[in-house]
Amino acid sequence: MAVSGKRASRPDTRLESVSREDIVLIGIYMISSHRVIGMEQASVMNPKGNRRRDRTKVTYHLGLSGRDTAGARYALLPGDPARVETIAVTLPFEEPRELAWKREFRTWLGYIHGTPVLITSTGIGGPSTSIAVEELAQLGVDTFIRVGTTGAIQPYIESGDVIVTTGAVRLDGASIHYAPIEYPAVAHHLLVTVLVEAARELGLPYHVGITCSSDTFYPGQERKDSFSGYVPRRFQGITEEWRRLHVLNYEMEAATLLTMCGALGLRGGCVTGVVSVRRGSEHITKAALKKGERNVIRASVRALELLVDKEAAGD
Repeated sequence: MAVSGKRASRPDTRLESVSREDIVLIGIYMISSHRVIGMEQASVMNPKGNRRRDRTKVTYHLGLSGRDTAGARYALLPGDPARVETIAVTLPFEEPRELAWKREFRTWLGYIHGTPVLITSTGIGGPSTSIAVEELAQLGVDTFIRVGTTGAIQPYIESGDVIVTTGAVRLDGASIHYAPIEYPAVAHHLLVTVLVEAARELGLPYHVGITCSSDTFYPGQERKDSFSGYVPRRFQGITEEWRRLHVLNYEMEAATLLTMCGALGLRGGCVTGVVSVRRGSEHITKAALKKGERNVIRASVRALELLVDKEAAGD
């Protein structure tokens, strides 16, 4: 075979005849192809720019993977694991079933008009709440409603009333790990809207306003029924101060949830049932607890149903 000393000619690959519009289209195609391929990788970026885990990987604390959650975007977050099943079997939930229960984190899956919804307990306080929200977000959840109980500090609020939180006093520590203290802990406006709409529709007495989230149940809420009965100087008189600033209630999770959701580009809301009124007695009765829990569950489930229907209809 004869071998030429000249290099073999190559086809002309110059783009002189390609328009600028064609180049743009080629670029878009390449980027789109890269994204499709990237979805198969273990860790990808979602549209908000946050990393989402592989669907097969099990979250450390919740014990869930993306294969368990049916693509759920919505989550109701009670604190008490015992409240999870009660919520999950409340109409209009269908096909409720338990997915996992590790430590304080218990999760059920149910469907509202065909839309998957997770109900996950957070335990008490900001640190465990932050874990639940973080790991649910990794699984694709972007809308969170806390379903809790609370102690009211305003004289016109009664046991069994429902409080829809618009913003929270950040008297916690977990939230500052996500944003500086100057960052506001505010509820997403759509969640406030549907929670108020649900309470009205159900005829529940409700109040809308600011909540104080404390890291502690006893000193941070100026309770005298603690072991020592002593309230540190920092918290002495604080309840009257919050009352004068028109804060409605004490609880322990809203500030962490709302700060996280705002900082991470998620949607957060909070509704609580009043189980005690801080007018002298610190005692929480079984009757008050039952009434507060029943009303807040009704309000939260109906609110989520309203939201699911609105978003399914494109409203």
